[in-house]
Amino acid sequence: MDVQFQSIEAFVPSGKDFEGSKQLFLALGFHINWEVEGYAGFQKDNCRFILQHYKKEEFVHNFMLSVKVTDLNAYRDFIVKANIPEKFGVRISEITQQSYGKELNLIDIAGVCWHFVEQ
Repeated sequence: MDVQFQSIEAFVPSGKDFEGSKQLFLALGFHINWEVEGYAGFQKDNCRFILQHYKKEEFVHNFMLSVKVTDLNAYRDFIVKANIPEKFGVRISEITQQSYGKELNLIDIAGVCWHFVEQ
């Protein structure tokens, strides 16, 4: 097969607050590439995902993503200095060392766990 796969983009559930989730991801440094009713395509650098207005809690609370970053300390500092946890009611962890690299967890508005990892 002579087909090259170029990317994979997850459909990330927004939970009940689609508009609030959009604002959170803008604050986290993403921008919106496109938007139609109930969906928004987000991107930062080469990282992309589709925010979907979907709120089934069993699914949302079991959904996780891993995002590779180049400087985890700088990104955590950015999140804290921008008061993102207070503004959006999200939770962030301290940076921990894992076998695969340094990790920071962010639980978004819907309850999705984002694992930001520096390898």
